[in-house]
Amino acid sequence: MSKNNLIRKSDKKFIRTEKARIRRQFFDVNKQEEMINELYKRFVRKDTMVIEPKPPEKEVKKPVEKEVKLEKVKKNKVAKVKS
Repeated sequence: MSKNNLIRKSDKKFIRTEKARIRRQFFDVNKQEEMINELYKRFVRKDTMVIEPKPPEKEVKKPVEKEVKLEKVKKNKVAKVKS
């Protein structure tokens, strides 16, 4: 979890000592990670964070089915002439 470019040098020193204190105090690894993540959240400078905007979602246009009315075509009957 490297946030070196977002934290001041003096804060990095404090975080290092706090992480050591947390690791000595809590034996549960999950609890250690949770506490250290909370520690980082307190010190991350939000003014220097670069947040990339989410690209707008493109609407998927469904093809519109047109109603096609088929008209019955009347065929003229042609009488066959026998020759």
